[in-house]
Amino acid sequence: MPKLSCFNFLSLNGFYKGLREDISWHRHGSEEGEFSAENAQRDSILLFGRVTYEMMYSFWPTEQAMAAMPVVAEGMNRSEKIVFSRTLEKAEWNNTRVVNHNIYDEVRKLKETGTKDMTILGSGSIVSQLADHGLIDLYSIMLDPVAIPYGTPIFHGISKKLDLKLVNTRTFKSGVVLLNYEPLT
Repeated sequence: MPKLSCFNFLSLNGFYKGLREDISWHRHGSEEGEFSAENAQRDSILLFGRVTYEMMYSFWPTEQAMAAMPVVAEGMNRSEKIVFSRTLEKAEWNNTRVVNHNIYDEVRKLKETGTKDMTILGSGSIVSQLADHGLIDLYSIMLDPVAIPYGTPIFHGISKKLDLKLVNTRTFKSGVVLLNYEPLT
């Protein structure tokens, strides 16, 4: 059965994004770049909310992305992508489809009948919604050694307690720590 994971950056004070969707505070050194390149080569389905999709689409298909991080750009552009949105009607990025109906049913169907693992990138509201329904199997969080004055908490809007267990960690030279959690139940 395919697994669903989420991947987010997180400030020390619990924000996954700052004001106006800002993630410039995330430290992305060469080790983090290698980590991203390794993950971009996996054959998984990428899941986004509309805002994250638009941010990703504005960068990864560009010449700038190919010059800066060619392996990651190639992986992002090649990957199958799903955007969950009630307002977006059509996705311009290749290998992307829009789902505007019940995201829980769609994810359950992909987990039950699909063949590929799925990863939510960013997309905090999608993470919170799917966490509330017990559909996420792994939470991968890159904890940055920085606090920002304003932002959106990673689990903003969850309606019930989320109990997790730490399954492994990785520390990068930049001071960023990757924390991998699974649900307790």
